[in-house]
Amino acid sequence: MQHARLIATLRRIGILAIAVSGVAYLAYVFFHEPGDDQGGDRLVISVYGVSQDSFRKNLYAPFEAECGCTLVVETGNSAERLSKLAARKNNPEVDLAVFSDFDALAALRRGLLDPIDVSRLSNYNKLYEFARDPIGGHMAVGYTVYATGIVYRTDKVAISSWRDLWSPSLKDRLVLPTLTSSGGPLLLQMLERAAGGSDPTFAGALAQVAANKRSVVTFFERSANLVQLFQQGEAWAAVTGRYNLPLLLRLNMPIAWASPSEGDAGGRNVLVLIKGSRRRALALRFLDKWLSTEVQTAMALDLVDSPANREATLPPNVASLLTYGPEMIERMNFIAPAVVLDHRAAWTKAWNETIAR
Repeated sequence: MQHARLIATLRRIGILAIAVSGVAYLAYVFFHEPGDDQGGDRLVISVYGVSQDSFRKNLYAPFEAECGCTLVVETGNSAERLSKLAARKNNPEVDLAVFSDFDALAALRRGLLDPIDVSRLSNYNKLYEFARDPIGGHMAVGYTVYATGIVYRTDKVAISSWRDLWSPSLKDRLVLPTLTSSGGPLLLQMLERAAGGSDPTFAGALAQVAANKRSVVTFFERSANLVQLFQQGEAWAAVTGRYNLPLLLRLNMPIAWASPSEGDAGGRNVLVLIKGSRRRALALRFLDKWLSTEVQTAMALDLVDSPANREATLPPNVASLLTYGPEMIERMNFIAPAVVLDHRAAWTKAWNETIAR
């Protein structure tokens, strides 16, 4: 009799345990996002290699202190990092990555990204409009913006339009970005705009560069080359990102940022979540931290990134060196990321055939 009672009691306990387990499982399904509780206390991010000391000070270390976790930082150029993500598509190591907006779209088209639940971002509504959904579907969020424009020697030449790049006074004194650099497509965009065109093939702009290529000292790839050319007096004007302005101003030459009537070109770098990440909740927390007013201001004060957060407030001496403030933001012209991806191969072919040879 006692044996039978013991068996019945154990059965009741077993049924209760199963019921409790079932409730716990249903609670997990309904109240946890996939990836929330997997992967432990480690977050892997893929970023550009520049200014990592500043990122460590202003972002990585404070976040690790807050979350009690460890950040694993992988660095490299966009092509290398995209290839690595594609190779690990079915078993991703990286949780969050940063790219230009068009490289982020390339990653999306290769099935490498997950959507971002912006309702979980406390800093999302602080962003400028251009940063909120730059590639569509909430698959990326912009964290910095940069203008590409014209820097010039004010004692040698006057510039009020992108058409002035072809002025006779700049013959053999003009430096332009090569097409494969981030500034190449932006140069073509503004030349097309200055000529009154809107053809995404940039046929007119490519023809302008080809017709005037003998006036160009060089088509540069690296910022160090640009600074050296100004320092040696070989360059009087150049098309470059505003992030190079502080380097050029250190030369103590009469160098200024032009205000052409057509405005400047605009570029964005964005944050993305990698599809299949096992630490999605932690990645979202880190992404939100990056967009915070505190971090955005700190990175701007270090002259690393111009803020995409509208609430970041900078002193005039810093603001003048960055892409900052409503007036400068309104002057920028962005290329749709899809235009870059859909036409880049044709631009490259035309460039190689008419300019690079």
